[in-house]
Amino acid sequence: MIVIQGYFKLAPENVAKLREAAAPLIAGSRAEPGNIAYAFAEDFAEPGIVHIIERWESDEALAAHNATPHFAAFMGVVPSLGITGVRVARYDADDEKVLSGG
Repeated sequence: MIVIQGYFKLAPENVAKLREAAAPLIAGSRAEPGNIAYAFAEDFAEPGIVHIIERWESDEALAAHNATPHFAAFMGVVPSLGITGVRVARYDADDEKVLSGG
């Protein structure tokens, strides 16, 4: 399994614009073959930080995702959002241990 984790940092007043731009990306990504999870989450402690959380079954699924029209459309909007910081990292997770829930 591949885990993508990161964040966008932007002015708190621009979070609604990011939410609007991300909605079709999230919906499209969740419907893709090989997607396990795809979400953006606002940070409760630091306004203007939006976390990115993705889980993919394989490199092929992630590569296909990066070539989708909804991903390209979102990336085209990103420069207009006033993002002041971004970090995205990939983790290869072969051994998942669920600590709570299902």
